[in-house]
Amino acid sequence: MMHAMGKLIFFIDDDKMILNLLEYTFQSREDYQVVTYRTGEECLENLHRDPSLIVLDHILAGPDSDRLNGLDTLKEIRKVNNDVPVVILTGQGDDLLLTEFMENGASRYLTKDDFFIDSLIETIRQVIG
Repeated sequence: MMHAMGKLIFFIDDDKMILNLLEYTFQSREDYQVVTYRTGEECLENLHRDPSLIVLDHILAGPDSDRLNGLDTLKEIRKVNNDVPVVILTGQGDDLLLTEFMENGASRYLTKDDFFIDSLIETIRQVIG
C-alpha cells in the first residue's frame, strides 16, 4: 500500500555534497517528499509537479556558466508560480543581493553555516507546517 506522499519540496543547489546532505536529512521525514536538482533549468522544467516549497541556492552556476543563476531562477519561478514559498540559501551575507531576492518574491533566506540544516528544517516547518 502506498501511503500518502508528504509535501513536495524542491532543493536546487549545484553543490552535490549539500544535495546529498539534504536528501539524507529529509528522506526519513515522512511529512516531506524531497526532490533535488542541480540547475535552475531542471527546477523550472518540473514546476508542473506543484511543489509546496522551493529551496534555492543563491549562486547555482559559476560566473563563466551560461546556466541560470539563483536570482534568474527565482524570477522565472515567479513568472509561472507566484504562490510557492522560495527559501534562498546563501553562502555569505551579501545584503545587496538578498534585498534583490526579497524584492523578487523570495520568502526567507538562510546562510549556509554549520547549523543551516537545523535552521532549514525549522524554516520549512514555519513556512509549510
